[in-house]
Amino acid sequence: MSDEGGRKILAVNRKARFDYSVVESLECGVQLVGTEVKSMKEQRFSFSDSYGKVDNGELFLVGLHVNVYPAGNVWNHEPDRSRKLLVHRQQIKWLRRQVDEKGLTLVPMLFYLRKGRVKVELGVCRGKKQRDKREEIKKRDQKRDTQRELRKFS
Repeated sequence: MSDEGGRKILAVNRKARFDYSVVESLECGVQLVGTEVKSMKEQRFSFSDSYGKVDNGELFLVGLHVNVYPAGNVWNHEPDRSRKLLVHRQQIKWLRRQVDEKGLTLVPMLFYLRKGRVKVELGVCRGKKQRDKREEIKKRDQKRDTQRELRKFS
């Protein structure tokens, strides 16, 4: 799957848009070692429970599971380690303020390749309440019903 920005989409976190309202998003590089890149290019990773964390002035992605590369033998990587995200120092300071002061969460929204490098779109998100989720489901169902009715009469 590919889009107009010259990037090849590896995975999209659709559940995050349902559970969180995205305040802002940020493109980050991911520091990977050895066979991790090959596993990610083959889409052999899982990030359902992952999140961003600012620690000692550095940004990390915690909970990203990259499967072991089958042909990697002794040079394989550790599947569940924290991976450093590559962003500017000013952006890290801004993200720390957002998380500490406003209680927002850093959620990976999208993984993609740009010029052969793995990137992640990190969303600065606010958690939705259960009633907000129900309202969203109701609106989506109403929209689907109106589209269905319009197709009957067209």
